[in-house]
Amino acid sequence: MKLQVGRNELLSALSAVIGVVERRQTLPVLSNFLLELKDDELIVTGTDLEIELEARARVQNLAPGRATIPARKLFDICRGLPEGAEISLEVGAEKAQLKSGRSRYSLACLRAEEFPAMGRVDSGQSFVIQHGQLKRLIEKTQFAMAQQDVRYYLNGMLLEVGDTRARTVATDGHRLALSEVELGEGLSEQVQVIVPRKAVLELQRLLDGGEENVTVKLGPGQIEVELDVVRMTSKLIDGRFPDYERVVPDSGDKRLEADREMVKKALARTAILSNEKFRGVRLVLEGSKLTLQTHNPEHEEAEEDLEVSYEGEALEIGFNVNYLMDALGALDGERFVMLLKNPDSSGLIQGAEDASSRYVVMPMRL
Repeated sequence: MKLQVGRNELLSALSAVIGVVERRQTLPVLSNFLLELKDDELIVTGTDLEIELEARARVQNLAPGRATIPARKLFDICRGLPEGAEISLEVGAEKAQLKSGRSRYSLACLRAEEFPAMGRVDSGQSFVIQHGQLKRLIEKTQFAMAQQDVRYYLNGMLLEVGDTRARTVATDGHRLALSEVELGEGLSEQVQVIVPRKAVLELQRLLDGGEENVTVKLGPGQIEVELDVVRMTSKLIDGRFPDYERVVPDSGDKRLEADREMVKKALARTAILSNEKFRGVRLVLEGSKLTLQTHNPEHEEAEEDLEVSYEGEALEIGFNVNYLMDALGALDGERFVMLLKNPDSSGLIQGAEDASSRYVVMPMRL
C-alpha cells in the first residue's frame, strides 16, 4: 500500500477515529488503525469491540491495499508535522514508512486480517435528522447518564423515535433529563434503544451542530450513524429502560419562575460552603422571595435572598446543588420555571417559554 496525502486531510480523519482507541487493550491489534486504500480514498477505522469509527480522506493512490498501524503514534506524528505538510506513506509486510519533508518514521505493523470488524447495520429502520438537532438532544441530556452503575441500563441514553418526534432521556436514579425535537419524517412505529455512554460522548464530539443531515440506522443490537465522511457503529445496551414518563411530574401546585443566570450564579456561590460529600442546598420559598441556604461540617453557612415570581404556599425543600446547576446550565432561555408539590416530591425544571427540554430532580433531606 502506498499513498500521498496532505497532513491536514489525514489528521482530520485520524482525529475523528482516535477517541475510540483505548490506550490499554486486551488485543494488540485494537491499539492500531486499520487503513484501507481504495480508488482515491483512504478509509481509517478504529474499534474497541463495542464501538467502531470509520473516517474517509481524499488521497493520491499509488498502490491500493490494507494495513494496520499504531494509532496513537501515527496520530501524534501527524499532529506534530507542520501545517500543510505533504505526507508519503508506504506500507510493507511488517513496517510502515512515513515521510514528510526531511522527516522519516518507521512504524511496526500488524496483519490487517487480525483486525476485528463489527459489520454494518443492513437490516432495521432508519431516519434522517439534522446535525444540530441530534447534537442538541445529546447536549441537553447526556450529563444525567449514570457512570458504572450496577443497573447497566442506566449507563447510557435512551433514544426514542416516533413518526414525527425524536426524544432522548438519561437518568442516574437521582435526576432525569429529557429533550425532544420534531422530525420531518420519523419511523412508522415507535422504537426505543439504549445507546452506551461512550458512544453518546463520541457522537457529541463528532457532530458540528450544522444543518446537514445525519442518517441513523437502528438494527438488531446495533446503531449506525452516518455523517458526511465519518460513520459510527455501536452495540446497544440490552436492557429495559425505566418508565420515565411516570417519573416526570405532570403538574405542581407551587410554581417558581426566575432569571436563569441569576439563580445559577447564586447557587454556584452558596455551593462553596455546602457539604462536599452531599452537596445539599435548601430552597426556602415564600411570597416573592427565594432564599438559598447551605452549611457544612465545619459549621460554615451561606445564605442568599433572591427576588423571584412564586405562586403557592410557603415551602422549604432540599436538593443536590450540582443537579440544579446542571439543569439550569442546559436550558437556553433567560427565564426558567420550577414546578413543586411538597418537600418529599421531585421538582420539575424547564424553560419558561420552551418545554422541549425538562429536568426532574429528586429532593434531599437536609
